[in-house]
Amino acid sequence: MIAENLKNVQNRINAVDTKKQVTLIAVSKTKPASDLQQAIDAGQLHFGENYLQEALDKIEALKGQNLIWHFIGPIQSNKTKQIAENFSWVHSVDRLKIAKRLNDQRPENLEKLNVLLQVNIDNEPTKSGVLIDEIDEIIPHFENFQNISLRGFMCIPNPDNSQQSFAKMAKILQKNPDLDVLSMGMSADLELAIENGATFVRIGSDIFGKRA
Repeated sequence: MIAENLKNVQNRINAVDTKKQVTLIAVSKTKPASDLQQAIDAGQLHFGENYLQEALDKIEALKGQNLIWHFIGPIQSNKTKQIAENFSWVHSVDRLKIAKRLNDQRPENLEKLNVLLQVNIDNEPTKSGVLIDEIDEIIPHFENFQNISLRGFMCIPNPDNSQQSFAKMAKILQKNPDLDVLSMGMSADLELAIENGATFVRIGSDIFGKRA
């Protein structure tokens, strides 16, 4: 079932005409390690987790399989050390304080931690992320960090105007030619996101089924 779902999602991705390489991140929050193993057996390597402790349990249970773990949930200061030690990507950096902590706590023996700046693209008071007019001021600070690498941006748009939000994100990336990643698009709108330049799509329910 999960293998078939993965294939269907990959087919949807492949059907969109894009010049960019698109990476499928299987969002596995609340799902057991056995479900992830089914996805791994079907060739999936990138997994996105929102909750740290749950993620750490799965990372331990599934170790030794060359998986690439993405932290995509909100980050509290007291969680940065374990995130810095256990993940390859962090999508939800929403302030410099968090970036600095991730940098300072990234073990030296690991490759640089890839980070994305979360953008509150629709300026919604209930959502995390930097505002569009703060981006230019924040980006230069990343040059001071030795152990993390700013790669691009992530957003969670309001579903009522995804098209507009994705188009705005594409413009933000164009303004920053040194960056190459746009993490946007979920089960309902992945085609629209890819058409607007997404390079990571974060898919949960269409792979693993609805959450309990």
